[in-house]
Amino acid sequence: MTRKSGRNTDGTFGPGNSGKPKGTRHKATQAALALLDGEAEALTRQAVTMALGGDATALRLCLERIAPPRRDAPVTFDLPTMGTACDAAKAAGAVLGAVAEGELTPGEGASLMALVEGFRRTLETTELEARVAALEGASDGA
Repeated sequence: MTRKSGRNTDGTFGPGNSGKPKGTRHKATQAALALLDGEAEALTRQAVTMALGGDATALRLCLERIAPPRRDAPVTFDLPTMGTACDAAKAAGAVLGAVAEGELTPGEGASLMALVEGFRRTLETTELEARVAALEGASDGA
């Protein structure tokens, strides 16, 4: 049995409850932030100076802050128009061919295939709904 405090009757915290309010930081993190408070400008200036002086680690740190790596880049690819499940199969074939030819990376191809598959499932569901509605309409008239 759990009490209102979020603790079990034996005094331990229940599943999913660490005992700390959401957003609470670890004491070591709080101490580090307190030490750095007000020093951000000086530290940044020092990192830039070291990067300009040839320090590769400082240079990488600065560049990662200026232009972080892209997590999701747009893909330019002529995907066939899809209106039927057969069209989705053609689109999947086109994606596979583009990956094989090196036009798309395997990761890009996998992402596109997931989109094609999602669209195919949507088409399939829509078609099944139309069939069920037609059958229900036919049985209502009988």
